Amino acid sequence: MKKTAVVTGAGSGIGRAVAQALMKDGWRVALLGRRVDALEETAAASPAQALVLGADVSQQADVIVAFERVQQDFGRLDLLFNNAGIFVPGVPFDELPLEHWQASVDVNLTGAFLCAQAAFKLMKSQSPRGGRIINNGSVSAHAPRPNSAAYTATKHAITGLTKSLSLDGRAFDIAAGQIDIGNAETDMVTKMKRGVPQANGEIAIEPTMSLEHAVSAVLFMAGLPLEANVQFMTVMATKMPMIGRG
Repeated sequence: MKKTAVVTGAGSGIGRAVAQALMKDGWRVALLGRRVDALEETAAASPAQALVLGADVSQQADVIVAFERVQQDFGRLDLLFNNAGIFVPGVPFDELPLEHWQASVDVNLTGAFLCAQAAFKLMKSQSPRGGRIINNGSVSAHAPRPNSAAYTATKHAITGLTKSLSLDGRAFDIAAGQIDIGNAETDMVTKMKRGVPQANGEIAIEPTMSLEHAVSAVLFMAGLPLEANVQFMTVMATKMPMIGRG
């Protein structure tokens, strides 16, 4: 029986790369995201392995319908890569619009909760029971960048969600872990090569790493038997200025 996965935010970046790597590895993968055209581009790498599901993860009705399709088409779910997330423009804390804060919470946190809850219910009730949930936390789950309160707060909250899932999933053979990725080369990270604000107020170019390293880390976590779990993993560009004083 082929293993099955759901990848959220599968239309670009890390989500697309992980989804395509899973399909190449023989998994059947449900691709979730708001832009169906982008999901279809992801699916084109292995169309027989892909299930395209347009969904806004911040909307409970969309998530319920998407996971019902997963159950109908796949019969079970072995893996959720909870990856969907948004960045809002960086501004001083006292100028952060409420709507930007709310949008970050809705997608980055509530979206992760809704997808994890739907996956948990499916994994708990299926036979054989169990599965794995991997949350994409980001290095912002550990340390903030300047003017990033909304994103940083949601990613710190993902760590709490991961711990709760790990604890509550034990009784049902559901393993939960978190991967925190720093400066992997995607469209969103190209600005690092031009220079980004640092904690000391300077603008500096930051080192990046190939996206392949982040993908291989996720696949390692996903490939473990359910008796083993990577609770937290950080994979980042070696020389990025995260460790130490900014």
